[in-house]
Amino acid sequence: MDKVLIIDDNSSIVSALEILLSLHDLQPLCAITPQAGLQLLRENKDISLVIQDMNFTADTTSGEEGRELFFAIREINPDLPIILLTAWTQLEMAVELVRAGAADYLGKPWDDNKLISTINNLLELGELQKRQRASQQQAMNARSKLRENFDLQDIIYRSDNMQKLLEMATQVAKSDVPVLITGPNGAGKEKIADIVQANSQFRDGPFIKVNVGALPEDLMEAELFGAEPGAYTGAGNKAREGRFEAADGGTLFLDEIGELSASGQVKLLRVLQTGEFQRLGSSQTRKVKVRVISATNSDLPKAITEGSFRQDLFYRLNVIELRLPALCERPEDIAPLAISFLGEDSNPKKLSPQALTAMTRYQWPGNVRELQNVMQRASVLCQEETIDEALLALPEQPVAEKVDMSFEPSRELLQQTLTSCNGIIAQAARELGMSRQALYRRLEKHGISY
Repeated sequence: MDKVLIIDDNSSIVSALEILLSLHDLQPLCAITPQAGLQLLRENKDISLVIQDMNFTADTTSGEEGRELFFAIREINPDLPIILLTAWTQLEMAVELVRAGAADYLGKPWDDNKLISTINNLLELGELQKRQRASQQQAMNARSKLRENFDLQDIIYRSDNMQKLLEMATQVAKSDVPVLITGPNGAGKEKIADIVQANSQFRDGPFIKVNVGALPEDLMEAELFGAEPGAYTGAGNKAREGRFEAADGGTLFLDEIGELSASGQVKLLRVLQTGEFQRLGSSQTRKVKVRVISATNSDLPKAITEGSFRQDLFYRLNVIELRLPALCERPEDIAPLAISFLGEDSNPKKLSPQALTAMTRYQWPGNVRELQNVMQRASVLCQEETIDEALLALPEQPVAEKVDMSFEPSRELLQQTLTSCNGIIAQAARELGMSRQALYRRLEKHGISY
């Protein structure tokens, strides 16, 4: 049975509440003074809810005693739901305490059905918040454990799907099989490659990065596999070492692998199969031991269907696929990433709640790279301590209505908005562009006291 603490100096009210609660399978604990109530609260750590009066001295109607009791309870248990019993003379005080975090207030005399319904709803929400806090703590512990056991290259993240990706990345890093990192441009594929390399058996060897998409097609093979003197126009009189030779004993990261030419694909396939290759213009076979990590934002299965990418090479590259989600698929990461980018400045700025809301709603087609650019621009242009929404200058999105409908504020945004609005729910709801009821639901979902 859930324990409910009743604190009221009127014995008739205490008795009525005691009977009502007992009839609904709730265990009442009763006190007629604030001091006795606080003592019961200290002795019974499993109390689930408090019902408290607002006045305890005869001829006193200001509600100040109830206010003192409320904050004393908050000091003992900040998350405990509190229902205020108030007469009309203390209504203004009760509203103030609701803004400060009281769960609800009921006028005297109260409606039994409404009171029981309110209690049951708060107990259910309390249990939900408890589970959510446990889940959040578990997620925090998992992130901490991953950072303790592996080199995550100072990556910034909060989302569960990034946690899962990094757990997989650090696991596959131990092997020497090829890894294919997929995801949109600007999402951070190179950062994931860094993490794989840093936790691999090749971490002390060379780590060579090649943007295949930036190589001229006629020089691509020479860059990757090397070339003999005079092998091509402009080759010069010296042999050229390719990236595979340079990466021998380490890792080669091939970004934009979908841009590799047909002949380059054939040679790459052979290296992956045998570790052997030939320099351009040479018949001498060379052998290397290289761990290959590749990345692409292209749809390689579609390229295979169109005949521009070899299926056998795809299977060789795609022994392990790490799919990096777009930034809009992990909105929990937006605020911490933005704050970290601002922290790179010598005089870091802050973000207003409106700016954070706009950033969470925005779809970020350029992903983390776009976010970094926006933060750098806003930091340079901002002449105050706080960056507001207008200074972000985010492009309008043609599907804004759809974005608004699917907008889901992160825990960090909710907390920052509440803080900036001094805990006033109505104001915070306006800042976030939602109703008070919708804000209450989200605060309860994330286990945030209000």
